[in-house]
Amino acid sequence: MTLDAKDLAILRVLQQNARSTTQEISKQVNLSTTPVFERIKRMEQNGVIKQYAALIDKSKVNKSLMVICYVSLKEHNKTAGTKFIQTILALGEVLECYSISGEFDFMLKIVAENMDSYYDFHVNKLSQAENVGHIQSVFVMGVVKESHILV
Repeated sequence: MTLDAKDLAILRVLQQNARSTTQEISKQVNLSTTPVFERIKRMEQNGVIKQYAALIDKSKVNKSLMVICYVSLKEHNKTAGTKFIQTILALGEVLECYSISGEFDFMLKIVAENMDSYYDFHVNKLSQAENVGHIQSVFVMGVVKESHILV
């Protein structure tokens, strides 16, 4: 799917406020409401817009500790990797998981209430996952930039 300047303008508005009405978007992108509605539906159907979500302040829901975990697996085969991924998908503490190159196989973004709850997660969930070889945890001291804006 090719996106034109109007599509990108619509996406910029939606990234700032996904609750914007079609009428509000149409005013901002200088297009009538029907084409805006049709473009949004087309982008949803083609997977450009994957979902709409509320961004939550982690500290307001008692999840202020953020940890980046690097995980290496003992075995490197499709079955072992798939099992690890299935385990990670089931862990609510894991916000993001990336398959990476280099010394480690995966990078996880994890949130927890505090150090004690992270320790419990690390010892009783993450390190218990089948085929985990090594885990390195890095604790986020402060967020310099955090964005969801792509275009």
